[in-house]
Amino acid sequence: MLMQPSTSHRLLSNVPALNGLRAFEVSARHLSFSKAAEELHVTPAAISQQVRSLEQQLEIALFHRRVRALELTEAGRAALPHLSDGFDRIQAGVDAMHLAQELDYLTVSVAPSIGASWLVPRLERLRLAHPEFDIRIDAKESLANFTNDGIDVAIRYGLGGYHPHIVEGMLAANAFPVCSPSLLNKGTSLSCPNDLAEYTLLHSTWTDESGSAPNWRMWLQAAGATDVDPEPGPRLGNDSMLVQAAMAGQGVALVSQAVVARELENGQLVRLFPPAVFEETAFRYFLVYPERHRSTPKVMAFRDWIFKEIAADTT
Repeated sequence: MLMQPSTSHRLLSNVPALNGLRAFEVSARHLSFSKAAEELHVTPAAISQQVRSLEQQLEIALFHRRVRALELTEAGRAALPHLSDGFDRIQAGVDAMHLAQELDYLTVSVAPSIGASWLVPRLERLRLAHPEFDIRIDAKESLANFTNDGIDVAIRYGLGGYHPHIVEGMLAANAFPVCSPSLLNKGTSLSCPNDLAEYTLLHSTWTDESGSAPNWRMWLQAAGATDVDPEPGPRLGNDSMLVQAAMAGQGVALVSQAVVARELENGQLVRLFPPAVFEETAFRYFLVYPERHRSTPKVMAFRDWIFKEIAADTT
């Protein structure tokens, strides 16, 4: 038994060529063959001919041709909104094709410090584990909004209050003071936090302004360092600059393990004092993404990979 073609297929079989329909739609919007020609980058004669061919094919007049003016017939007025909507939908379909092509990329928003010190050194392992997509790093301190910035997933430092998004704790981010070994060699002894009164404290402007991480005032108070003024010292734009200044021997920085892991390992920086302060802090690095991205395979693949990396670091 033969299947009957769908209604949409029967209708499409009688639809004139799109070039003629497009020439009519643009001419009808402008009521001008000349302006339609400008929009479509052809000659007015070509537009006029396409519209004329369309009218002949349909056996319907679409325009009243006045002297130096066009006027839509009833048929033309009835058709215009449907055709305009149709071409808008075609454009949306083409845009969706381009968007689907771009879905081979996973865009991760991450603060420059954790991006450079923790994520970037692992990117080759991510590529080998998931060759089906490439990663784009959006290294900014500002929070992603996931609505119009093209971000798929974010790594953020703070207390985790990123409602209404999904928030998963990644790494403990206990803050502690670090400095260059050269600074210790030429400065006074640092046997307790109160000794920091003799040193320059390096501040992160972003940390101070955002309130999303322990700053010197918080750390010194928790450490019982009542002899140290938490305010003086250079203000630097982000953690990366803070680390560079500390390595250059310009002062003592307050940072997290994830930010300075490499520098501590290779001896460019040293950690000061026993790890007693902020060990149980709620400040962490969090993986953040919208609920709607839970069904996005590349986001879930990245999420699973990153937690495997964290587990491997702790075993």
